[in-house]
Amino acid sequence: MKKLLALVLVAGVLAGLWFVQGWNARGPARHALTVVVPKGASLSSAATLLQKAGAISSRRRFLVQARLFGGEGTIEAGEYEIPAHASNAQILNLLEGGKALQRMVTIPEGMPSVMVQERLAAAPGLTGEAPLPDEGSVLPNSYSYQRGETRAAVLKRMQAAMTRTLDALWPKRSPDAVVQSPEEALTLASIVEKETAKPSERPMIAGVYSNRLKSGMALGADPTVIYPVTRGKPLGRRILQSELHAVNGYNTYTRRGLPVGPIANPGRESILAVLHPAETQALYFVADGTGGHVFADTMAEHQANVKKWFDIRRARGEM
Repeated sequence: MKKLLALVLVAGVLAGLWFVQGWNARGPARHALTVVVPKGASLSSAATLLQKAGAISSRRRFLVQARLFGGEGTIEAGEYEIPAHASNAQILNLLEGGKALQRMVTIPEGMPSVMVQERLAAAPGLTGEAPLPDEGSVLPNSYSYQRGETRAAVLKRMQAAMTRTLDALWPKRSPDAVVQSPEEALTLASIVEKETAKPSERPMIAGVYSNRLKSGMALGADPTVIYPVTRGKPLGRRILQSELHAVNGYNTYTRRGLPVGPIANPGRESILAVLHPAETQALYFVADGTGGHVFADTMAEHQANVKKWFDIRRARGEM
């Protein structure tokens, strides 16, 4: 009898050790797995999903161990990547810590709305149709989202970010800012965004265009000519003479003042540049061969700069 009790005791101790050690033992997953825990899911329903995915071997044992060794028992909804051979302890830590996968969609500065729509449509894990946003309504940035979210919801966050940015920046504009409304600021900022790849040049480009607007000159911005042709996508060729002379709401060679609306989605820095343009007398600029521009106050200076640019292009075999 004593021997039997001893055996039972030993067996109980071994089972207890197996149970305790099993909490931190290697799990059954041979490779990383993705498990989506929906909103409002309980630990019990999450355990069912985990067992079905192959992340845990026993739903019941996981729940018992979680109650004995786990934390608060409150889990966060989200998409989780379960590492290969993750233990039950590691898995519960992921769920309780809300360490869900961070899916991101990035909108670069100056991206037109047709391409924002395409990027949202291609983002994996989102649902629903991708709406076409109004041009200039999206703030370029990287936005996180969860699997199963709608594309419309993510776009709404992008647009809300632009609204907040404009609301914060507009009241602090310089007294000499030429734009008369937040909408005009977006329009001019979208042109500045398209005209230079150098962030340091944005205030100067904004200063040139501000001077042209104040003097009644045509803006003469090539990106505004391209916009009606491609809706802001790269043209992929030189602008045609017929396009330069086209009469429409965007061509700033054939119309005075700003175009009828933005030609892209400008970033925060380009908006700031328009609201705080550089103090300059410059009215002209042309590429300098380094990715930037050289500026001029007079047409004679500008023509000399243009000649230098053409010489650089000829030396490169581009002309």
